[in-house]
Amino acid sequence: MGRGYVQTGQRTCHGADGGEIPCVGSGQDGETRAGLPWPDPRFETHSEVVHDRLTGLTWTCCANPAEFPFTWQEALDYVRDMNRGVALGHADWRLPNRRELRSLVSHQTRQPALPEGHPFQEVFAGWYWTSTSAAIAPAHAWYVDLGGGRAFYGGKDQSFLLWPVRGSSKVLPVTGQDGCYDARGRAIACPGSGQDGEGRYGLPWPAPRFTVEGDTALDRLTGLRWWRRADVALGQVTWAEALTAVHALNRYNRGRQWRLPNINELESLVDSARHGPALPAGHPFRDTREVYWSSTTSLYAPDWAWALYLDKGAVGVGRKPEACFNVWAVAES
Repeated sequence: MGRGYVQTGQRTCHGADGGEIPCVGSGQDGETRAGLPWPDPRFETHSEVVHDRLTGLTWTCCANPAEFPFTWQEALDYVRDMNRGVALGHADWRLPNRRELRSLVSHQTRQPALPEGHPFQEVFAGWYWTSTSAAIAPAHAWYVDLGGGRAFYGGKDQSFLLWPVRGSSKVLPVTGQDGCYDARGRAIACPGSGQDGEGRYGLPWPAPRFTVEGDTALDRLTGLRWWRRADVALGQVTWAEALTAVHALNRYNRGRQWRLPNINELESLVDSARHGPALPAGHPFRDTREVYWSSTTSLYAPDWAWALYLDKGAVGVGRKPEACFNVWAVAES
């Protein structure tokens, strides 16, 4: 079922050319659907706020309350002003961290990449700020593109939209970020900043995070078991070759059903306080590479698939026929 990460929402499967194919035996995300299932209904609307029954978070029903894009600091200040005015009856609004904002993404839809039938209004199929700074470049902060679901970082002097949230999830883990940074990337004191490093909202990581058993490592946060050698195919391969490489691993390592992880499973490994690689300190993995294929197709362009840029912690895509990314394998514990 999964804990510490949720299903991507993907229900269909697609070949390397983007055409829809039967899911049975494909090893794709649309077949395995790993992660915490979405409740039905997913959302409950209460006047001008929406409660997400999957994560326990509450969002403004209007996905663009400020109407205009702001710089990162302006976005943090805007939410602070909302609290001073007890906006929508609450004084604990905040800018969501990257994991919280990504939790709204559905990988079965696009423009916007939100769950079908969602109740939100004034959704812009574009870039939204998170409260999480980019460890690789702290003068930048993470944003999520609600057009397709991409998560990358932009300069804090750029202008994106904001979507306030309140509450703390018992499903989504903390991002790992424990510091705060100003618009120039300088470390600052966290109290009163409204940044991810101050609130650290989410499910705490266990200590130790990983336990090693031979060639595998159990993530005690998610319950997922990972192949310790993080280069199963011994080099960059196409997406179809990635799926085949994991299938071959099952032939020679019986006892567990290894598969290509979906994009939420890959992202669950990210520590937003680190880069090169963006993995928790003391992780047990060997031969980590820069970018990894996921089993999740991009519905924005189905001949592309989602990938984790592990060096940075970014969530992007790659064209399926190109031998450009590496392979990691995951199994249920």
